[in-house]
Amino acid sequence: MNQSNDLFAPVWAAGFMSGTSIDAVDAALILTDGEKVFEFGPVAERKYTAEEREVLKRATEAARAWNWQGEPPADLFDGARRVLNTTHKDAWQNLLSGWRGPKPMIAGVHGQTVLHKAPDGSARGRTLQLLDAFGLRQQLSVPLAYDFRSDDVACGGQGAPLAPAYHAALLAGRETARKAAVLNLGGVANISCYGKDGQLVAFDTGPANGPIDEWIDRHGAGTHDVDGRLARSGRVDERKLKQWMSHPWFQIPPPKSLDRFDFNAGLAEGLSLEDGAATLTAFSAEAVAHAVRSLPVVPEEVVISGGGRRNPVLLAELKGRVPAQIVTAEEAGWRGDSIEAEAFALLAVRRLRRLPISWPGTTSVPAPMTGGQLTD
Repeated sequence: MNQSNDLFAPVWAAGFMSGTSIDAVDAALILTDGEKVFEFGPVAERKYTAEEREVLKRATEAARAWNWQGEPPADLFDGARRVLNTTHKDAWQNLLSGWRGPKPMIAGVHGQTVLHKAPDGSARGRTLQLLDAFGLRQQLSVPLAYDFRSDDVACGGQGAPLAPAYHAALLAGRETARKAAVLNLGGVANISCYGKDGQLVAFDTGPANGPIDEWIDRHGAGTHDVDGRLARSGRVDERKLKQWMSHPWFQIPPPKSLDRFDFNAGLAEGLSLEDGAATLTAFSAEAVAHAVRSLPVVPEEVVISGGGRRNPVLLAELKGRVPAQIVTAEEAGWRGDSIEAEAFALLAVRRLRRLPISWPGTTSVPAPMTGGQLTD
């Protein structure tokens, strides 16, 4: 696996992502040299069963209660790792089913984030992604790159977001590259674009689907607001929205990052199911609008990826609040459900080449740096 930085031929790499929404493992295959994408291979999704989702939710809740104090909840973490290995193996088999090309040289695996704490003053942050990397490596029979965030955090960075390197590769193919931004709507929203000096700028903008999904689940109305139906039938509580936007976090200059539960469904306590869904949805959009207005160069176009783009009410709120043209990933010619999985395929190859995966403008790390571990 030793390759020259100067003469690195493109390789097929796989990427996996399991987000904080805990809905599925996404997998994707791309041909890349770590800087450009030369060809797109197949994609796959392995939905979590209700039982698997519950195991991962319990591990997340236990991680939050533990918060790096005392003994970690080993049994719950181990149970989550077993679920992750099983579902990632299934996603891998689905990904390669019918694939006639060469076997991927490497796979980049994010793992499941169960706890994330941003730096606070002189105190460095912490981050935890659950994964049994060596067990999964045996099951997939391919080398893995994993644990992408820890090195950044250890050097004083935020550890997030890490997709900007891939967002830059995607934007390079658009005429509007220097005037566009990429917005990922997962449990948390993050944005990537170029600053006045041409350097990458990226940060978490605030909550996205996380509090909405939690609110729906809390009321026994499903795992998410399907097609935004509940939000559409509710009314936005503008007083609460204004109150939420006054949170000190929004005044912190980027780069900055969030844990999925830094903003949660408890914000909407006292509202009806429908009004809570409507107000939380508007909150996610207003947080993005606030971030876009504060960028050093306000983009002309924002390309939307992630599961949140499938919520038409959230999309409408974004179009009404964000001072830029809103374009979905599909309208840009991208695969919106697979961008994060593709990103970790590219990051795996960047790790092989020891290329940076984070920069001062993306995670506040002091200098551009690579990151991640290799199984072999």
